[in-house]
Amino acid sequence: MDLARTEVGKAAPVARNPRGTAARLALMAGPVAFFAVFFAYPVAAIVARGLEVDGVWRFGRIVDVLAQPDVRHVLWFTTWQALASTALTLLIALPGAYVFARLDFPGKQALRAVVTVPFVLPTVVVGTAFLALVGRGGLLDELWGVRLDTTVWAILLAHVFFNYAVVVRTVGGLWAQLDPRQEEAARMLGASRARAWRQVTLPALAPAVAAAALMVFLFTFTSFGVVQILGGPAFSTLEVEIYRQTSQVFDLSTAAVLTLIQFAAVVAVLAVHAWTVRRRESALRLVDAATTARRPRGTGQWALLAGVLATVALLVVLPLAVLVQRSLGAPGFGYYRALTEADGGAFLVPPIEAIGNSLQYALAATALAVVIGALAAGALTRRDAGRFVRGFDALLMLPLGVSAVTVGFGFLIALDEPPLDLRSSWILVPLAQALVGVPFVVRTMLPVLRAVDGRLREAAAVLGASPWRVWREVDLPMVRRALLVAAGFAFAVSLGEFGATVFIARPDNPTLPVAVARLLGRPGDMNYGQAMALSTILMLVCAVALVVLERLRTDRSGEF
Repeated sequence: MDLARTEVGKAAPVARNPRGTAARLALMAGPVAFFAVFFAYPVAAIVARGLEVDGVWRFGRIVDVLAQPDVRHVLWFTTWQALASTALTLLIALPGAYVFARLDFPGKQALRAVVTVPFVLPTVVVGTAFLALVGRGGLLDELWGVRLDTTVWAILLAHVFFNYAVVVRTVGGLWAQLDPRQEEAARMLGASRARAWRQVTLPALAPAVAAAALMVFLFTFTSFGVVQILGGPAFSTLEVEIYRQTSQVFDLSTAAVLTLIQFAAVVAVLAVHAWTVRRRESALRLVDAATTARRPRGTGQWALLAGVLATVALLVVLPLAVLVQRSLGAPGFGYYRALTEADGGAFLVPPIEAIGNSLQYALAATALAVVIGALAAGALTRRDAGRFVRGFDALLMLPLGVSAVTVGFGFLIALDEPPLDLRSSWILVPLAQALVGVPFVVRTMLPVLRAVDGRLREAAAVLGASPWRVWREVDLPMVRRALLVAAGFAFAVSLGEFGATVFIARPDNPTLPVAVARLLGRPGDMNYGQAMALSTILMLVCAVALVVLERLRTDRSGEF
């Protein structure tokens, strides 16, 4: 009997459950269909439109485009600024990661929320905030006559502002769980503080640092809103150039080639990122993060804490404060009152209606993203899934690697005839926004679902419960909070989506990011002030969503 138990125990991990396989395939069907129709089809349509001539695909066009000096300059600047932004973000944010991981001080949780605000802000708001700080008529211009909006420094600083929380929470989350006694043992054996950190702590942190660096590189490599607002005609990333070639020059061939180049580069980054995450998950023994933070001791730690507080104040708080101050520049909330008036120019309706439009679109996109993401996460729950399921996991991340501009324009190209003629339908915007929200839903729910004891599901199935009832009565009670957190992330991401929405939002139904961009593109102090006012409103809505997320978040690792 004992031998039988042993043999059964050995066979259990690799046995295939036909019922479980069928249930997984059923869960995958919805997400696969959604991505095939609303992602793969539009992207393939616009790439084909650009590379196909008289029914023949001209792959030689790729070489022709790469041979253009302007395109090579865009590729070089995109790569260079992404590398520079990543290095600068790590340099500035790593001390903050240490402070949040190892030091305990009053107001720490509130400061953590403040640091996270930029990450959930739309890139249009980030660009507008830095325009108010370093642009023409901005704070630096008024005080010292200094303008940075025509230099690359404005872009780099805005990228650091946006990605500071990525490093603090990714690296700091792991740092807080590393056992400090290992470094203390090295000190007792005669190693200096610097040597103990370099030889003990740094190797343990290396996977987290690499993962954070790759995420920052990905976000900055595909940067659109920040560069569009701060870069002007002098600086252009691949994403901005795709937008210019598509909407201004109408050169779909060049835009298609640039889309393929960006896609290949981002897929490579995502592959490296997945490898570093697997290393981080399997290589370390961790302790409770609540036991590692201590009150600052000594002049060095107090000075480091003061430096991080000053950095947060100047890098995070100041741009947002200047944004709010500029929105109040007109007497009697004049810029806000002007939002209620239609000018018949850039807007067919009063700009204030963009608030209601954005909220409605974001709620619809959140519902779609949660349904699709929850089904996908359920299908990916088992760790012994085969290559097909792992490929499905990679598919879910692809919207982060394809130009949002390409997706938006692809919607107009592909979804223009029955049975999918959606050009005049309001659902087009939530569909595009949901594509970006699904990866966040999956990445939020998957770790929690995998932590559920599989024996509970098996016991419910043995007792005759259907897969739907197993999900409702076993999984759902345990992942309810994770589901709410995922919905919060999807809502914040949908609210600020700009790259695709700028193409498909109708003039009489603009979203907040699109309205801000249109106002900034028009001359005049009133338009500038209204852009600041709308950006402030958008910032406040995102901040409220973040506060709700912080209250609901149950993951103590500190990762997104």
